[in-house]
Amino acid sequence: MEHVADRGVSCPRPVHAKDGSILSELAGRNAALVTFLDGFSVKKPRADHCLKLGRALAQFHLATADFPQHRQNALGEPGWRPLFEKVRNRANEIVPGLQSLVHDELMLLDASWPKALPSGVIHADLFPDNVFFLGDSLSGLIDFYFAGNDALAYDVAICLNAWCFEQDYAFNLTKGRALLEGYDSVRKLSPAERHAMPLLCRGAAVRFLLTRSYDWLNRPPNALVNPHNPFDYVRRLRFHQSVRSIAAYGFGEAA
Repeated sequence: MEHVADRGVSCPRPVHAKDGSILSELAGRNAALVTFLDGFSVKKPRADHCLKLGRALAQFHLATADFPQHRQNALGEPGWRPLFEKVRNRANEIVPGLQSLVHDELMLLDASWPKALPSGVIHADLFPDNVFFLGDSLSGLIDFYFAGNDALAYDVAICLNAWCFEQDYAFNLTKGRALLEGYDSVRKLSPAERHAMPLLCRGAAVRFLLTRSYDWLNRPPNALVNPHNPFDYVRRLRFHQSVRSIAAYGFGEAA
């Protein structure tokens, strides 16, 4: 957070203690104080929100290019199959046929997942509730808990899933175009990244389908927060399975 804030990305800054440290201990657990970020998350993102989100994500990727630490994305492609094994036997309780749907998808992803795309630090969880706006301006990004190293275009795919589907699960082409054009205006997507986008979107849908399925099946009786319904990502995955090129997300093929 401090690294990207120093490079012009708007996000909360960690507050240093008098001895210069950032992490302290509170009630036996690691803790940190961060500055307050003005703004509100949007409940129903518009195309202009998606455009600004795309720009901000690209700025974040450029700002982390020289970040010296490395933390592998724990919920990247290698982690999906072990997670699936934890829910496999009960998957059909969520949606009939979910077990075979995910099994077949993981077989394809295992065989086809792109390994040589430009990589770096990704946010990995840039849903609308982690992006603040003040009026029509994007005021900052929050919640870097899942940040780690992975393909940069995979971060874009996560955002396409999170920002560009309507409540009836239809993909909004206008929002997709705005997000991708916003990103590309700051950091150009390579031909390989453009080509891989449908597969990356399928992978991102599987990642959130699996984590939501696990939370759905393992909700503690006294939980204060209701888990997200995994079915949302079944519908997203099925859409991505029909996509053959990045043009289906509203972005031209010129590359």
